[in-house]
Amino acid sequence: MDAFLYQATIYLAAAVIAVPIAARLGLGSVLGYLAAGIIIGPVLGLVGSEAEDLRHFAEFGVVMMLFLIGLELEPRALWAMRHKLLGLGGLQILVSTLALMGAAMLAGETWQVGLAVGLALSLSSTAIVLQTLSEKGLMRTGGGRATFSVLLTQDIAVIPILALLPLLAVQHGAQIIGDGSIVRTAEEAHATTSHATLSLVEGLPGWAVTLVTLAAIASIVLAGVYLARPVFRFIHASNLREMYTALALMIVVGISFLMTLVGLSPALGAFLAGVVLANSEFRHELESDLNPFKGLLLGLFFITVGAGINYRLFLAEPGDLIGLALLVILAKGTVLYFVGKAFGLKKRDHWLFTLGLAQAGEFGFVLLAFSRQLNVVPPELSEKLLLVIALSMLITPLLFILYDLLSKYAKDSPKEHVADEIDEEGPVIIAGIGRFGQIVNRLVRASGFNTVVLDSNMASVQLMRRFGVKSFLGDPTRPELLKAAGIAKAKVLVVALDDREAALRLVAHARRNHPDLHIIARAFDRNHVFELYKAGANDIVREMFDSSLRAGRYVLEQIGLSEYEAAQAEQTFYAHDRHTVRELASLWIPGTPASENPAYIARARELEKDLETALLDLAEAKKASDQKSA
Repeated sequence: MDAFLYQATIYLAAAVIAVPIAARLGLGSVLGYLAAGIIIGPVLGLVGSEAEDLRHFAEFGVVMMLFLIGLELEPRALWAMRHKLLGLGGLQILVSTLALMGAAMLAGETWQVGLAVGLALSLSSTAIVLQTLSEKGLMRTGGGRATFSVLLTQDIAVIPILALLPLLAVQHGAQIIGDGSIVRTAEEAHATTSHATLSLVEGLPGWAVTLVTLAAIASIVLAGVYLARPVFRFIHASNLREMYTALALMIVVGISFLMTLVGLSPALGAFLAGVVLANSEFRHELESDLNPFKGLLLGLFFITVGAGINYRLFLAEPGDLIGLALLVILAKGTVLYFVGKAFGLKKRDHWLFTLGLAQAGEFGFVLLAFSRQLNVVPPELSEKLLLVIALSMLITPLLFILYDLLSKYAKDSPKEHVADEIDEEGPVIIAGIGRFGQIVNRLVRASGFNTVVLDSNMASVQLMRRFGVKSFLGDPTRPELLKAAGIAKAKVLVVALDDREAALRLVAHARRNHPDLHIIARAFDRNHVFELYKAGANDIVREMFDSSLRAGRYVLEQIGLSEYEAAQAEQTFYAHDRHTVRELASLWIPGTPASENPAYIARARELEKDLETALLDLAEAKKASDQKSA
């Protein structure tokens, strides 16, 4: 017990210290976890051989992650991905395997060893890549979806690869396996190493294995469709919050166990279950219950990868091993680049796809260990390749940093459209006809006033024209376009652009050249408000402010205030916030976070106390009025 508590303290302390530092430096949590593992393992020697056992336990975090991803994908969405799964993913695995196999054979290995090495290194790290994509908000981009498709294909491919490896086994004479016994053939080694595991398919003929496997998958689908809802309602009736967590864990653990019984990947089974439950009303409950476990287990997995590095081997051949890791990344990256190009990925999506999947992955550990048991890959080569995989995973966060740098210069160039000839003028010019500008335009036009609508997005302009709203295509920040729209005679300019930098440029230009023009601007956040004030905007509307204020008024009405009292509180807050923003704008320093501006913080606290006082005075006045009338 003491040893367990000691190890748990070491792992948790390493994570708590290293991960926030890495996050603050912009390196991401994954690199923080890997660095924590290296520090407590090879550097300080605080953890030992238990790291390998912990890694197998922590790989369950990958299973949970795929279950949660499945919850986000409806079966219809998965079907829509079938071309990417078969084409993009299948082509990547095939070409990467052949390329890496060729490299191994050039280094003097047999074709059997080369194929086993190529298969193991062709798979990327599901854990690191999906975690990083989620952190950076890239999952829903074109490159993120393409990357996820390949990762899912790779997880599925593990199953036939495991079935293929025994066929590659060669006669190297007797070999010693884990319990010290000696076997003569690869088949005997496989049978001896797997005799103690539970299996529903061991010893069955091929057709029976297929039927049992299909039955297991069908049982998951049927249970998700017909059994999940009644069980959730039964648990809900108990009113015990912890039972939801227990049920969520039972679903993932039970499905993973069933998959191992039929020789399939637990991660694949969990993903399938997630897809089946994606339409369930309990989806969000499952997500909130499993997310903390997923995060901790994935973090533990990354720590064990860092802690498990064979530093003696690394110190003996650091140049060769780093060179091999970079060679694997270069070879896979080259394959991914051309595969992505063949499937039409462009610019940022193409770079995300290429750099995000260039590393080897955690399934490589599993495949190499299995290959070593079967005597397919020699022990010395296996040790080196395990370290190469770990090094490539360590390099992955740096590849995502490289992607961030490249994406700044790889913006997808929009299709050039010729600007419309503007043949109308009006008292109001609206720059931007997105969801914000549309409402402003509807209100002004319905009130009987003409507007001139400008937008650089062809789709938005065409959409407005279908609804009978005349709009003009062109960049509203161009002075000649504003001049043609009649800005010299206009009374009001509404800046409703989606690009915050373009909005600032437009406000600054309009104020500089038309000092009498009234400028109303849309802001994304408070910092943007301050920037727009300095640029010369008269009225600034934060895009979420009014809707949030209205929601707050509804809350007050539901907890005891009358509609009149809630409306007064809303109006008081609105007036105070307008005053607050103007006050704080004078103290705001561009480029300096508000948390590092003492004068700003002090004044913000004073103004917040003023708001509390104003609302309390309002309540006291209402109470006094009620007593007087009584």
